[in-house]
Amino acid sequence: MIENLINYLKNKNLAILGFGKEGKSTYKFLRKYVDVNITIFDVNEAIKDDPLVSNDSNLKIVNDYTYEEILENYDLVIKTPGISLKDVDTTKYKDKITSQIELLFEFFDILTIGITGTKGKSTTTSLIYEVLKNQLNDVYIGGNIGIPVFDNLEKLNKNSIYVIELSAYQLQYVKKSPKISLLLNLFEEHLDFFGGKDNYYNAKINIANYQKENDVLFYKGDNLDVIKYLNGHIFGKTYKVMDKDILDNNSIFIKDGFVCLRENNEITKLYDCNSDRILKGNNNLKDIMFVMGVAKYLNLDLVKAINDINSFKGLEHRMEYVGKIDEVTYYNDSIATIPQATINNVETIGNVDTLIFGGMDRGIDYKPLINYLTDCSISNLICMPETGTKIGKFLLDNGCSSNIYFADTLESAVSIAKEVTKKGKSCIMSPSAPSYNYFKNFEEKGNYFKQLVLESNIKQK
Repeated sequence: MIENLINYLKNKNLAILGFGKEGKSTYKFLRKYVDVNITIFDVNEAIKDDPLVSNDSNLKIVNDYTYEEILENYDLVIKTPGISLKDVDTTKYKDKITSQIELLFEFFDILTIGITGTKGKSTTTSLIYEVLKNQLNDVYIGGNIGIPVFDNLEKLNKNSIYVIELSAYQLQYVKKSPKISLLLNLFEEHLDFFGGKDNYYNAKINIANYQKENDVLFYKGDNLDVIKYLNGHIFGKTYKVMDKDILDNNSIFIKDGFVCLRENNEITKLYDCNSDRILKGNNNLKDIMFVMGVAKYLNLDLVKAINDINSFKGLEHRMEYVGKIDEVTYYNDSIATIPQATINNVETIGNVDTLIFGGMDRGIDYKPLINYLTDCSISNLICMPETGTKIGKFLLDNGCSSNIYFADTLESAVSIAKEVTKKGKSCIMSPSAPSYNYFKNFEEKGNYFKQLVLESNIKQK
């Protein structure tokens, strides 16, 4: 299979657009297997000093460019996910734009399981991987989870299974879909990158758009936007994942405290919702419904699958327990970048006395969060720029009963939280927005929050 990809890339004028983790992975693969000249396009001028590329005489690095000239002058542009082309008319160049994900789908005839959705991707991907690798051989994980899919290419054979987390960035230009696709949900997010909700949602729908008759799609059948945007884009077998039983065949739902599957007019209990599991909360239960659906579809041992699910400890920065300081429990939820995630996670924890929220304003609808905070029982709302500051001012002007504080820095926010949070209660940082206005990413923000919480004295910058 890898030979077919190598032959396809030979004798092409190749460009790598973006030289982050995935761009470097692409470069390593090309240099090992394909004897061609390569041009790397990235605004970072320090790339030329990177030991990975500094001695490559067949490499050109360009820092000043337009996307149009790249698309016009190269046979194939291998784009990394973080590069936005929303301001470029790509209509006549779509056959030139590719990615690691698309090349994997095109040239490797293996079982690919792709997972996307606005929230829950990483947890669901990790759960499926844990369940599969403990029962099957040659199971790999990659994609948006932090592992470029090319990193495992050399290991793949016809019996391999690749579990892949797929962001909208990765799906935007693909012309192939996974053999098993999961669409967990759709909410407004990344609108600045895509230039609007339609572009973002349509990118997500590509996970199903190129499936074939023998492929299968699991999707959230009671998410209105999922239903709307999937219309006309379903080509294989489907399973609807629902909160309630609607009496449809090929549906997964909750009934009498169990996750159930209705198939051929028969109901099979898949999972006890009251199981003693580490992953708490309704959002995680919805992810588990998808995982159990895939396990059943692949005829896995469901008892073993349940044991793996119940013992799964969760991922960093997702309702992550930081510690108990002065009888206050702190949680890091920096991955929560939309209102729905913050609301659900606050409800899951249950005894939140202080919420730290706010981040980069991407223009999404914050009415759900405003409505929730207006009537919630949270005593202290610590509002950070940009979105938190705007929401906090609105709540102040409209009679919110919570104590509202404004903090320009995370240091200040944590300092306030340590002063005002009642003993025996919890404090959660759940931004409900991206972190890019002050931090490189949500991981950096989450790690700094944990550091500040665990420090006995916070020095103000």
